[in-house]
Amino acid sequence: RNSAAAPVRRLGIHYVPNGMAMKSWTPDTDGAGFELTRILQPMAPFHDRMTVVSGLNGVTSNGGVHASAATRFLTGVRPTRSENNLRAEVSIDQLIARELGQKTQLASLELALDPGDVSGSCDIGFSCVYTSTIAWRDETTPLPMEHNPRAVFERLFGDTGTTDRDVRLTRLRKDQSILDSLTERVAELGRSVGVGDRAKIDQYLDSVRDVERRIQLAEAQSGREISTIEQPAGTPASYEEHAKLMLDLQVMAYQTDLTRVSTFMLARELSGRTYAEIGVPDSHHPTSHHRNDAVLYEKITKINEFHTTLYAYFLERLASTPDGEG
Repeated sequence: RNSAAAPVRRLGIHYVPNGMAMKSWTPDTDGAGFELTRILQPMAPFHDRMTVVSGLNGVTSNGGVHASAATRFLTGVRPTRSENNLRAEVSIDQLIARELGQKTQLASLELALDPGDVSGSCDIGFSCVYTSTIAWRDETTPLPMEHNPRAVFERLFGDTGTTDRDVRLTRLRKDQSILDSLTERVAELGRSVGVGDRAKIDQYLDSVRDVERRIQLAEAQSGREISTIEQPAGTPASYEEHAKLMLDLQVMAYQTDLTRVSTFMLARELSGRTYAEIGVPDSHHPTSHHRNDAVLYEKITKINEFHTTLYAYFLERLASTPDGEG
């Protein structure tokens, strides 16, 4: 799992692969000079900016081990056992988004690589929603994680099909023109209705003004130089290509200041994904129950090493991208 707000100078990493302490993950020494274990080796370029935090533990599970693992990660609380009346707590990424999101078009992004429409493979008595997200807007509102890069692109750049600056500005100005016309007509309607209906119209206009605010921000941000790319056709068949595409979209979102907060799940709890591309054709979650079997242990280590390699790719892309000060 990776949850990242806007990039910071020092990387704080807390990740217990598959809920198990692993010798291939945890450094044997403390302090700034700790050695990079096999799983951490892809992070070598960022060694001087890393802090590895171990030995943390959250509240005890209430029976839904996997539901609790996902939910507690950013909320610090265990979920309520329910398939319908979901309850946890606001997650830290959304606390950050409440502040930083006031300055951007999108308060936050919630992304994943596994689809969230899963059923029949979750903790008994717990909704599958618990295992498919780590982001909660408030105690009763889990946020869906989008896994389709095409949908993410449209959310970031609209349905123009490209990041080309001129194309995007043309569409934004058209949208602004439509909103101006709509606002005038609604204002005229407001003068001819009763007090109760006028209140409803005022609420609607507040929503319209929020859209206008985002369009104005988008116009201001469109002057920033970014790579021109076309809208993705869909989800790549390769896990690595899919992951890198989603990471690239997050980098572009930061670069254009469309958002300053993103939450990204590399794998959902109880994931049955296989990793044949790295020589692990076995299902992810069962492999994590390695029972100290040398063969299974090697396979789960490969998976975690692969995930860390992808995270390093993300950090390298951020490090090579000029920020607002050049």
